[in-house]
Amino acid sequence: MDLNSASTIVLQVLTQATSQDTAVLKPAEEQLKQWETQPGFYSVLLNIFTNHTLDVNVRWLAVLYFKNGIDRYWRRVAPHALSEEEKTTLRAGLIANFNEPVNQIATQISVLIAKVARVDCPRQWPELIPTLLESVKVQDDLRQHRALLTFYHVTKTLASKRLAADRKLFYDLASGIYSFACSLWNHHTDTFLQQACRGDEAAATNSLERTLLSLKVLRKLTVHGFVEPHRSAEVMGFLHAVFERLKQFLECSRSIRAENVCRDRLEKTIILFTKVLLDFLDQHPFSFTSLIQRSLEFAVSYVFTEAGEGVVFERFIVQCMNLIKMIVKNYAYKPSKYIEDSSPETLEAHKIKTAFFTYPTLMEICRRLVTHYFLLTEEELTMWEEDPEGFTVEETGGDSWKYSLRPCTEVLFIDIFHEYNQTLTPVLLEMVHSLQGTTNMEDTSAILIKDAVYNAVGLAAYELFDSVDFDQWFKNQLLAELQVSHNRYKPIRRRVIWLIGQWISVKFKSDLRPMLYEAIRNLLQDQDLVVRIETATTLKLTVDDFEFRTDQFLPYLESMFTLLFQLLQEVTECDTKMHVLHVLSCVNERVNVQIRPYVGCLVQYLPLLWKQSEEHNMLRCAILTTLIHLVQGLGADSKNLYPFLLPVIQLSTDVSQPPHVYLLEDGLELWLVTLENSPCLTPELLRIFQNMSALLELSSENLKNCFKIINAYIFLSSTEFLQMYAVDLCRSFCELLKDITTEGQVQALKVVENVLKVNPVLGPQMFQPLLPSVFKGIIDGERYPMLMSTYLGVMGRVLLQNTSFFSLLLNQMACELGQELDQILGNMIEMWVDRMDNITQPERRKLSALALLSLLPSLNGVIQDKFCGIIHVTLEGLYDVMTEDPETGTYKDCMLMPHFEEPKVTEDEEPPTEQDKRKKILALKDPVHTVSLQQFVYEKLKAQQELLGEQGFHALMETVDTEVVAQLQEFLQGF
Repeated sequence: MDLNSASTIVLQVLTQATSQDTAVLKPAEEQLKQWETQPGFYSVLLNIFTNHTLDVNVRWLAVLYFKNGIDRYWRRVAPHALSEEEKTTLRAGLIANFNEPVNQIATQISVLIAKVARVDCPRQWPELIPTLLESVKVQDDLRQHRALLTFYHVTKTLASKRLAADRKLFYDLASGIYSFACSLWNHHTDTFLQQACRGDEAAATNSLERTLLSLKVLRKLTVHGFVEPHRSAEVMGFLHAVFERLKQFLECSRSIRAENVCRDRLEKTIILFTKVLLDFLDQHPFSFTSLIQRSLEFAVSYVFTEAGEGVVFERFIVQCMNLIKMIVKNYAYKPSKYIEDSSPETLEAHKIKTAFFTYPTLMEICRRLVTHYFLLTEEELTMWEEDPEGFTVEETGGDSWKYSLRPCTEVLFIDIFHEYNQTLTPVLLEMVHSLQGTTNMEDTSAILIKDAVYNAVGLAAYELFDSVDFDQWFKNQLLAELQVSHNRYKPIRRRVIWLIGQWISVKFKSDLRPMLYEAIRNLLQDQDLVVRIETATTLKLTVDDFEFRTDQFLPYLESMFTLLFQLLQEVTECDTKMHVLHVLSCVNERVNVQIRPYVGCLVQYLPLLWKQSEEHNMLRCAILTTLIHLVQGLGADSKNLYPFLLPVIQLSTDVSQPPHVYLLEDGLELWLVTLENSPCLTPELLRIFQNMSALLELSSENLKNCFKIINAYIFLSSTEFLQMYAVDLCRSFCELLKDITTEGQVQALKVVENVLKVNPVLGPQMFQPLLPSVFKGIIDGERYPMLMSTYLGVMGRVLLQNTSFFSLLLNQMACELGQELDQILGNMIEMWVDRMDNITQPERRKLSALALLSLLPSLNGVIQDKFCGIIHVTLEGLYDVMTEDPETGTYKDCMLMPHFEEPKVTEDEEPPTEQDKRKKILALKDPVHTVSLQQFVYEKLKAQQELLGEQGFHALMETVDTEVVAQLQEFLQGF
């Protein structure tokens, strides 16, 4: 592409590509795509985006196309790779001038230079770093900033490379430029502080931006540029300087107004200082040892003493707490159980920690966390009143929750309490004892303190197991506090029911459950919405607990379910509705069929909620989960839900519908449980299967559930289902078996095996295209045992239950392989006998014995040659299924199922689904469960004897080992 002639036309097409008119935009994008591999195209783009007189949008697009081209065509091995000559020109052009006036474009240019550096620096681009180092020294503000911006992105990219050779290059680079980077940072930092003291806001803002960028460079060099950074005086000098600079910046923040633009950048820089320490501690814990004392002193001073008043801000407090937490929890600083097994570095770090965390220090941290940071703030209390649902979402982990102060303080408290529980347990218990009895309603401060202390006891539940008699506390105080209905006491009601939820799985006697259920029922009628939502959460934890007993809960089930349903109707936020639905689902799951009398209101409400949640896919997921448990609880009665249920399944499992991305997994599970609990196959239920073909094409992690659904249709109504879908299903399976894993092939062939089991006449004909590959897998000796076992299961069904079709298949294989029919039959029997040990399921092992015996009686020479092997398989089968009656000393087949009985279900067991019953009825028609192997062996051997005569049969039996014959005769006594 000639630069002079091409520039105009490329510029014109780029201009068209910025158009809002798709008729103009689409052809332009197509043209640009064609040019991507044209020599010279990227040189034209470079000329366009470095021409500051052109339209900003056009230049922006040129940069993006250039950046994408680096990803695709810069490496030498890439298809249509750029020539070395053009790359040399482009590299020179990219660092010729650092004078881009538009910030966004400057950032993109810096990023694309870094992308090139990742591939070419330093070998093909040795001049990059020296050029950047010279450019950051220039006096021109714009050039200096752009060069510093590029320096940062290049350093960041090179630091991210992980191959050993690349790491070595970065170590060399870091040691070579570290001193310069430090001096550059110190220069910009000093300049900023001087300008800030003078009140020169504009100049200070510019200098602060350079301070931030140079600090970002140092962060990458410090954390990733040294194998043993503690051996570098410059690195450790910088890290110690970080504390002094942090103090200076925090003091500087006093004089800068909150609304000032500079204030935001200043806080970002302060946070970046803390990130340097946190990253260094994470990557180099032993190198950090000399910084432990100073880090703890600094963080504790600003967060837990008056030193921080007026200067600290929330994000900074979070970072300081994270620093303390990382030091406290750091595995590298924890000695082994046996001191002699610990390294000197670990012992040194542990010694520093122990010396710092004295009793007074720990007590002050604990008290300050609880009585200062755990207190509900005015902002939170206002939110409680004005937006109760928003308050509960924040408290239980909303999107902003994980970045806020409260969770950070709670995690720090848990970690410190765990590490120093012997010291802190008496401190916390003393705080609890000081709060005995009901708190004065008028004393808001006392109520908030009690809320905070109870919060601490809940968070430390596992650590306090041996120190708190929670059952007595519940009976003697907590229960009474739950009964205080005054509006001002609602923080305590909410906190106490939350506290019980934290202790329920730690220490709570089963005998007290009815008292708790009574309290929960009352609180679900509380006047405050937040209390009711928290109570629902504790109810979920209670029913989920290992010691939950249905009989204790049943007297409260109706009222609880009704109150939860009312709460579901009352709340309006998507997150809250999801939460309450989840609680309902848990209750439903635990009580199972006992829920049936009470679900009518919920069943009527869910269609409306589904319609209202059209734009909220996560809420729809919660509805699907609820429906799953409802169907399981209703059993066959779930058929009454079909007018709503089946369209929901249809939408959720239709891959042509956008919501399937969110709904598919739960939708498939709902589809499956609907089939499992369906009393009969309806036309609408049959029609939904049209979605399956596209689902099988996805070959995703949902395949296992897809196979289960297909099996469920087979068990439900095989003839009707297969007549409609067998052809499509067979075609899908043929394609699927080419691409999926061995485990996937096993699952798919189990479906085929079930078809043959349920419908032995039509099944082999419908899945005929699949069977040759199964036959070939057997005679080729498939190596994967589970797959071989499944092959033998499929072929066993055909051989035993459809002999005429097996003969046709044998003839087909003889033609396809160009071998004699007897030779193929002999190979199959030989491999079957040889791989019998691959079969682990007793049902399949008996099936193999029955199938091979079904070849008898026979005059076929091959079958008689393999007679010994058939008898060996038979004997193994007998050992698998025969049990001895101790009274009579006779043997009986333990797999025989003489008649159908409704299973007796205990209270703790789930009742059988409709599918379980269908499988039981089908088993009554299955030879594996209806034919006595003992009798079948006797009859087949007798028939063979009659066919060959006494002498011929005797000669045949002599081919079998005498010990095997003796064992066989023992099983056949009495015949």
